[in-house]
Amino acid sequence: MIASSIKKADILIEALPYIRAFRGKVMVIKYGGSALGDEQVLQGVLEDLVFLHYVGVHAILLHGGGPLITERLRARGVTTHFVHGQRVTDAATMAVVEETLQELNGILVRRLRALGATAVGGREFGMTGVLCARPHAATASLGFVGDVSQVLTGKLRRALHKDQMPIVAPVGIGRTGDRYNINADHAACAVASALKAEKLVLLTNVRGILRHEGQPASLIPTLSAGEVASLIHRGVIHGGMVPKVQACVAALHHGVRKTHIIHAKIPHALLLEIFTQQGIGTELVH
Repeated sequence: MIASSIKKADILIEALPYIRAFRGKVMVIKYGGSALGDEQVLQGVLEDLVFLHYVGVHAILLHGGGPLITERLRARGVTTHFVHGQRVTDAATMAVVEETLQELNGILVRRLRALGATAVGGREFGMTGVLCARPHAATASLGFVGDVSQVLTGKLRRALHKDQMPIVAPVGIGRTGDRYNINADHAACAVASALKAEKLVLLTNVRGILRHEGQPASLIPTLSAGEVASLIHRGVIHGGMVPKVQACVAALHHGVRKTHIIHAKIPHALLLEIFTQQGIGTELVH
């Protein structure tokens, strides 16, 4: 028992310099997809966020909800179509997107508050509260899909100054008041870039970037932005990982210090990535 306790103390001591370095720094964490529906994974992520909150990290959670949106559309007899990974979003689909994300936003806020974090969301932060949008270039085929045109950083900074944790959904409001569905990875990149965050962390369903698909031992722990184009060209980075990595590289080019891609289903992956030397996923650096 004493040996086990000493090991736990050693882990805390290992984390100490990182806690000191990141206290007061902004980190944007993007979390979504099927992992939102896994109760055990969700609880672990929320606990990690509360830990960040209590050690003084200014965490912002940007959440998605794609699988649940698709499920609700299916229940209403609506077939979902995607073009280049983007959900075709007509007015009826957009209503379901807003409804679903608003509900998820409220659940995340309530659960984080129950764990002790002063989380804020709702209309002021979560739904169209901080993201301004313009129509995507392919509006004719995608409908109400948008790109972030501006992040209202004043709202976010004021919340962080009050020691609050903003919970943001990827819905933006256009100049004419229309709501737009925004890719959550791109939205997280925009928020992190606008705030010049210390870190942007994408919680995914894979370990990170692997040199050989299906071989976790081939994980690339650190990758420079300059190496990304070659890895995409060679097919090492492919499929749905391409836009995630591109969002990370874009964030680096806009002032974010480091970006990370980690597996949400590894228990306490956030803490392992941020507060240990070895980490648990792939970090992308300049």
